[in-house]
Amino acid sequence: MKTADLEKQLITWRRDLHQHPETGFLEMRTASIVAAVLNGLGYELQLGKAVMSAEDCMGKPDEVETKKHLDWALSNGAKNQFIDYFSQGYTGIVATMETHLPGPTIAYRFDMDALPIHETDDADHIPLQEGFRSQVPGKMHACGHDTHTAIGLGLATLIAENKQHLRGNIKLIFQPAEEGTRGAKSMAKAGVVQGVDYFIASHIGTGVPHRHFVAANNGFMATSKLDITFKGTASHAGSHPEEGKNALLAAASATLNMYAIARHSGGSSRINIGEFHAGSGRNIIANQAKLIAETRGETSAVNTYVKDQVNAIVAGAAKMYQIDYTIEVVGEGLHCGCSKELAAMMEVCAKAHPAISETVLESNDSAGSEDATYFMEEVQRNGGLATYCIFGTELAAGHHNENFDVNEESLLPAVEILYESVKRLGKEGGVK
Repeated sequence: MKTADLEKQLITWRRDLHQHPETGFLEMRTASIVAAVLNGLGYELQLGKAVMSAEDCMGKPDEVETKKHLDWALSNGAKNQFIDYFSQGYTGIVATMETHLPGPTIAYRFDMDALPIHETDDADHIPLQEGFRSQVPGKMHACGHDTHTAIGLGLATLIAENKQHLRGNIKLIFQPAEEGTRGAKSMAKAGVVQGVDYFIASHIGTGVPHRHFVAANNGFMATSKLDITFKGTASHAGSHPEEGKNALLAAASATLNMYAIARHSGGSSRINIGEFHAGSGRNIIANQAKLIAETRGETSAVNTYVKDQVNAIVAGAAKMYQIDYTIEVVGEGLHCGCSKELAAMMEVCAKAHPAISETVLESNDSAGSEDATYFMEEVQRNGGLATYCIFGTELAAGHHNENFDVNEESLLPAVEILYESVKRLGKEGGVK
């Protein structure tokens, strides 16, 4: 495919996905389209449950929501020959291209999910002006995963068209549910990166300027996403308050004490309770309360420390008010430690591209959390190398914002830089 044609195709893919956003574990339309393209390019495909450990899926929608979304996907362009693989909400894809020449196994991760955010309809919003604003109320691609998926398909295209010039085996991992750090663990536990020598994840934007490239982003913090539920006993607050077991007070006590968790000398940490729901009426002792919380740590050990403190505080608050509680882990990610040797090679690839004006080998700036770290940790534990790259771009607004949009000129350079890494890594000796 000619360069101009590939760039046009990347934008077409991206805009179609942007109009049809799907949140975590519901990427049925997206996954079916991705699978159809990859199948047409000649990749060996592993789909759905074959590449996801069901017991390690965190925060997965229930059967009712999943079935409802399946009906939506079928009515909005899902590819019927593949939709059955994804109909239960297991929407992961691993596509493998074997060159049949000696060389390493290289894997690239691309996330596919959108966010539960209603996209703006401001008149100056480019997706509205150009006719590709989200068609789904309350959902939009506000983090660039539509571009990531398009970039993955673009990379797949170049690999397939130039297979005879490549060496080793190339795996393309299309991951569901990155938002909330929910999807990668299930794929890592299913063994999709076993035997991988080099692993590369990437993101567009994240505050990195247009035409800039970061070869190793080490700033991701380990995290745990927790749904905490307290269950007490309701009673009339005026006539029989002593008969009630107040779940609201237990949750309030736990909230205050979680914010008082001592910092850890091993690195920075975070605790946040983003939602607090309790009770059913002003004159009723609250018999239920729910907290939506998260912990973070500069290292996985620090995050575990904070999480353990949360567990102890919640247990103590429940005991104090004589009520029951549950803590459900609905998302987790590890801290990030990129392999500098691989990052150095990625920087060489980026420096050689005419669209890149500045490169950074390593960044340790705080960057939230990412569950691609499960893949990275698995590859590195088995002796391979892994890195997480950032392709800079112009943003209409920050990530997770209703006005979010990217400069589509960033798509083709990202594809070409990743393809250059395929060629370089496949050469005899790889990264030394």
